[in-house]
Amino acid sequence: MRAYSIFSTPKALTETERRHRRHTLARLGLAWLAAMQVMMFAFPGYMRSLSSSPENLQSLLDAIFLMNWAGLILTVPVITYCAWPMLHAAYHDLTNRHIGMNVPVALGIVGAFIPSAINTWTGQGEVYFDSVTMFVAFLLTARYLELAARQSVEHGQSHALIEQFRVNVSYKANKLAFWFVVIQLLLAVVFGLVWYFIDTAQVVPVVVAMLVMSCPCAMSMSVPSAVASANAGLAAKPAQNDYEVLKLTQRTGTIARQNLFGSIAWHLLMTPLAAVGIVAPWLAAVSMLVSSLAVAYNSLRVYRERVGKRRARLWGKAASQQVS
Repeated sequence: MRAYSIFSTPKALTETERRHRRHTLARLGLAWLAAMQVMMFAFPGYMRSLSSSPENLQSLLDAIFLMNWAGLILTVPVITYCAWPMLHAAYHDLTNRHIGMNVPVALGIVGAFIPSAINTWTGQGEVYFDSVTMFVAFLLTARYLELAARQSVEHGQSHALIEQFRVNVSYKANKLAFWFVVIQLLLAVVFGLVWYFIDTAQVVPVVVAMLVMSCPCAMSMSVPSAVASANAGLAAKPAQNDYEVLKLTQRTGTIARQNLFGSIAWHLLMTPLAAVGIVAPWLAAVSMLVSSLAVAYNSLRVYRERVGKRRARLWGKAASQQVS
């Protein structure tokens, strides 16, 4: 039996859906390539405090100046191509007076890129091109996982009971994610003002880190990934009766709630650390990716538990036949 994978493109996808999936994957690949290179360019800046000799310090500052320009050049296509759908969606939300998850994403990207570009031009201050590219790469990774799971659900052999569960829980999860984003944005503004009076140098990194943490990527994946895993289990082992479907739906609901409330708990844990300046923007992006991957891994349990039971029965039958 071939293992189910959400990364297998469903045959029933329309040409528009296939094109959107290919473009998302292309943006994801470019963002990762740029992020890895920009992180290398940012390395001299991390060594600034390690130099003591004036000659070495000047050489290091010259290298940082050149690397900042190289980082700016590589970050521009990440902003204009990779992050463009998110920026455009955020503009559409704002023009329609709606606060969605794209709004804090766009604010975090623009809020880190513009000061970094200005500081690169003037040759003074800190730059956050590594945080910007990493954030976009991690965000696109999470969204590609969400897209693959959602398309797998929409074009899979979904049972009516599981589909009804998905619609009901998705509505509640999206409503919860909306208020989560609103509260996180307010907190970012409040702590940005607080740091403005304490230390202006910390305003940008703190606000950007909090905006990154306000992206509910893991929350948006919680239900689609769990339902996709349940559909995979049904495809591998069709249900024999309604009671079996009911038990699978209940288990899917348990996993989905674990995903949803677990991701909220993770954000609540990391947000205070970002507010006091402990979590840098790049670390906030890493934590966002970790929470999304944790949701995907936890959702896989629905499929593994169902397939595992079937394998156990097959092994039991094989063993009994050998004994007889």
